[in-house]
Amino acid sequence: MKAILVGNWKNYPETLKEAKLILSSLSRYSRKLKKVSTYIAPPTVFLEIAKEKSKNFANLASQDITISPDGTHTGLVTIDMFKSLGVKLSIIGHSERRKLGETNKIVSEKVRMALGKGITPLVCVGEENHDQDGNYFQILNEQIRSSLDGLKKKEDAKKIIIAYEPVWAIGKNSKGAMEPSEVSQMVVFIKKVLTEMFGRKIADNIAILYGGSVDKNNASELFENTGIKGFLIGRASLDSKSFVSIAESLIK
Repeated sequence: MKAILVGNWKNYPETLKEAKLILSSLSRYSRKLKKVSTYIAPPTVFLEIAKEKSKNFANLASQDITISPDGTHTGLVTIDMFKSLGVKLSIIGHSERRKLGETNKIVSEKVRMALGKGITPLVCVGEENHDQDGNYFQILNEQIRSSLDGLKKKEDAKKIIIAYEPVWAIGKNSKGAMEPSEVSQMVVFIKKVLTEMFGRKIADNIAILYGGSVDKNNASELFENTGIKGFLIGRASLDSKSFVSIAESLIK
């Protein structure tokens, strides 16, 4: 299995011109980026240009999906629209969505919806605080189980990807990336929970990514011997040189 690299642009850049420049710059490194399973998740308004400009080095991803009620709804972007554009993966349950009120129940509904449409769910989990008493283990356990509630072992579980993103290590005000030993510990714990839910054979085949202050300086150390299969990258994915450097750490 190739390593996986997902670039989440969030709500950047602000203009179509800037988006084109980033994509054009990334395309120059297509040979390297094709050596990993690369996904680009731009803002929805840039999906079509991303599809056009990244087809030689990346798959298309969406930053979220919407649970679509019946009827007509102004402003709603449906999962069928994403699929028609060629979206292969959807980021679901990102901490920034959860902060806006998205519950584990909603996440589980979205996961099942994505699977039903043949789109890979990248399910984000992670604790807000890494307390010394270890309470985050129970929080993470509950989050994983509830977010994956209702999945069929053989048919569904093997099609998901987990992104472990400790909330305290994300964004401008983060405390920095976790130590590799800590990442390794969390991967073992997540695998344990998945094994209890789906059995060891399936759990061993569910890829776990890490997201949280990853950059070109720490990517290699975070990837080697920690058990992760790749990264979910935020702001570094908007800088082509940084993004490609991170991809290179996965190739090694």
